[in-house]
Parts: sequence; C-alpha cells; structure tokens
Amino acid sequence: MSSAFKDRRNRRHCGVFRSFLYACAGINSALKNETNMKIHFFISFFVIGAGFFFSLSPVEWLFVLFAIGGMLSLELINTAIERAVDLVTKEEHPLAKEAKDIAAGAVLIYAVLSVAVGLIIFIPKLL
Repeated sequence: MSSAFKDRRNRRHCGVFRSFLYACAGINSALKNETNMKIHFFISFFVIGAGFFFSLSPVEWLFVLFAIGGMLSLELINTAIERAVDLVTKEEHPLAKEAKDIAAGAVLIYAVLSVAVGLIIFIPKLL
C-alpha cells in the first residue's frame, strides 16, 4: 500500500472521528446553555429509570427510546435554528420570529407525542 493512500485513509478516519467530537461539543454546548435541553435530558434519565423499574418489553423500549432520541434531536435542531437566526439578525424581524416559532412548534408537537407514548406505556404499569 502506498504511503499517499495510507495518508489519505488516515485523514478520512481522523475526519470521521473529528466529526464525532464536533457533534459531542454541540450536544455539550446545548446541555450547558439551554434550559429546555437540560429539562429534556433530566426527564430522559427519569423515563429510562422507570423503564428498567417496570421491565419494559423490547417493543416498549423501542417506542420510549425513539421518543427520547427524537425529542433530544429536535431540541438540538431548534437550538441550531435559533443560533443561526440570531447570527443573521439581532433585530426583531417577522421572518426571524416565524423561523424560531416554527422550530419551537416542531419541538412542541414531538413533546406532546412523547408524552402520549409515555402515558400509553406507563399508565397500565402504574394501575
């Protein structure tokens, strides 16, 4: 194998590793700076603990994990949109407000769906 090929391959692997580091830095930044992200993260740990306590079935775990993963992902996307809009304009602009409100609306819809999933799964276990 030529050394040029090895160098290219190592850079590509290093780039993939670096992209994971950037992603972790983004998650860390949101956890430090965003109250809603902290709330979602805390609730996620509580729900996971409840899942172990109530011995959820594999299918129930799938629904719970997709609800948690989707919620955290949407909160990150919402935060990214807010940051990008704030970078473009500090002034109150109707389109900037609308972009932020729409992103927040997506989070709200998924939060309601996640609560519904949680109620469907956990209420029978409580009764």
